Amino acid sequence: MLTLREVNSFYGRSHALHGVTMDIADRSITAILGRNGVGKTTLLKSIIGLMDRVAGRIMLQGKDITILPAFRRARLGIAYVPQGRDIIPDFSIRENILMGAFARTDGKRAIPDLIAQLFPYLTQNLDRPGGVLSGGQQQQLAIARALAAEPKLLLLDEPTEGIQPNIVEEIQTLILRLNQEVGITIILVEQNVAFARRAAGAFVMMEKGRVVVAEKIAGLTDDIVHRHMAV
Repeated sequence: MLTLREVNSFYGRSHALHGVTMDIADRSITAILGRNGVGKTTLLKSIIGLMDRVAGRIMLQGKDITILPAFRRARLGIAYVPQGRDIIPDFSIRENILMGAFARTDGKRAIPDLIAQLFPYLTQNLDRPGGVLSGGQQQQLAIARALAAEPKLLLLDEPTEGIQPNIVEEIQTLILRLNQEVGITIILVEQNVAFARRAAGAFVMMEKGRVVVAEKIAGLTDDIVHRHMAV
């Protein structure tokens, strides 16, 4: 599905990613792990095309997308749910969701049936402003917005961070359903090691902008977690 080869990314003159190489299998979940500030979000921004400069190669299903702008990558099937959700609070639920539909290539500007199945509360309250929703509901809205584009690859940046505990399990179950039932490939930045072990088939551990371990999830030992994630 996705291949990165010797990817270096920059914020202005600041060198953020260093020679990142990885392979993401089709219809898989890959967990991106590591302490805060090691480059996990930068990796997702590099894949979707939001960095100032990227060197190396990023390939999506065999197509080189390294120099494509973010909107073209979105139209090729990549969707991004950023940390903090970034919904527009004054827009209605409907308007927030339909923003994602502009990445579709068939011209349809409608809420897919899948969203009604996955998020009944949202589709029953389409005229409510996004800003009045709880943190968990806003996270669901951000995911629904991404799904409106009917993506092949979904980038999720800490989707359960700051979410009330009773909603965390709902979000985790949703991620599994999107992968197992809908067939969406997912790259998941996550601090919850237990969930990463349950959901992912592979993991990438990062340290100082570099990949230090990349293996099947069975290789995520307690020793690796302690060395690269303990504070």
